[in-house]
Amino acid sequence: MLKQIEGSRAVAEAVALARPEVICAYPISPQTHIVEALGELVKEGALSPCEFINVESEFAAMSVAIGASAAGARAYTATASQGLLFMAEAVYNAAGLGLPIVMTVANRAIGAPINIWNDHSDAMSQRDCGWIQLFAETNQEAADLHVQAFRLAEAVSLPVMVCMDGFILTHAYERVDVPTQEQVDAFLPPYQPRQVLDPAEPVTIGAMVGPEAFAEVRYLAHARQLRALELIPQIAADFERQFGRSSGGLLHGYRCEDAHTIVVALGSVLGTIKDTVDALRDAGHRIGVLGITSFRPFPLAAVREALVHAERVIVLEKSFSVGLGGILANDVRMAMSGTRRHGYTVVAGLGGRAITQASLAKVFEQAMRDEIEALTFLDMDWGLIERQLERERRGERSGPAAEAMLRDLGAVASRVS
Repeated sequence: MLKQIEGSRAVAEAVALARPEVICAYPISPQTHIVEALGELVKEGALSPCEFINVESEFAAMSVAIGASAAGARAYTATASQGLLFMAEAVYNAAGLGLPIVMTVANRAIGAPINIWNDHSDAMSQRDCGWIQLFAETNQEAADLHVQAFRLAEAVSLPVMVCMDGFILTHAYERVDVPTQEQVDAFLPPYQPRQVLDPAEPVTIGAMVGPEAFAEVRYLAHARQLRALELIPQIAADFERQFGRSSGGLLHGYRCEDAHTIVVALGSVLGTIKDTVDALRDAGHRIGVLGITSFRPFPLAAVREALVHAERVIVLEKSFSVGLGGILANDVRMAMSGTRRHGYTVVAGLGGRAITQASLAKVFEQAMRDEIEALTFLDMDWGLIERQLERERRGERSGPAAEAMLRDLGAVASRVS
């Protein structure tokens, strides 16, 4: 059913159609509208049987989800930013226990300094925790990926994060084809847990494992992720057959067939990149876009195949590994190992900074002439940085760097109560 709907509401309705039995909710922007909408559906009786549990922290949300899943319930929660960091211990436990929890991460920057706007730092901080991570480009894909995520999680017995850009997608109103209950029921079978805590047949889960088996346990999680690499495109193909639209999968290319230059990225920025590529194509440049949907497991072979004919690769990412550089770029570089390609990392959009077509066109054209650094920061105010570095070189007691730079800009730090 086509609806003009907020992204958060579309996701909530898609999650409800998957018939979760336990929803653990703790509010943190920008995911709050998702769990609010699910709470309304439970209260109205539109989602039943389902227990909606208000918890006191993000750590508690994931802990309750772990308990619910271990007891045999289909479990769901959502978080963002500092909330994901707060639940990090439990996030690792959920993956280590092989529990098929589905969680929305409404991507948001992590501090300090405090920032509520979008980038991918939160999900990237948990990239090695053992969860499958799927990134949505649009609200339609965000809704579709949640339906697929439950099926994938339960097929491989691993938790799945569906990552959607905070505010850019979560709070945007656009047309979304929300499936019917009958469609989802035909696509997603009833939950059949692989492990259940049952008082009649008591077992221990999460027991101490020493050096004699710990590596093997960790490898089992890796093996399940490799199995997910096979299943993700199969599930996406099945989804397309049943719902009549392509959504999900490992990756998707745009105008890549004859491209000399290919831009690789995650999430909603792909839309702006595609518009920029269309304009550059009109100007005679052979450039394309490769969008990664499955960040974990990372589709090394598929990425390598997609980039094999490109002369240069530009990885544009909304995250940054301090002291190293690009995060997505490192995975792309691994996929391209042994090939001779010009490779560039462009860090953009940190803390919600706008990524414009004009800025993208400029940096892409420079990259196509091989006139940018291997690690480039889009629209960085280098003068602002140099003034702060100069203060530090002089040994001035300038206070926290963020506040000092805000003073340089004539801005006032926001106060968050």
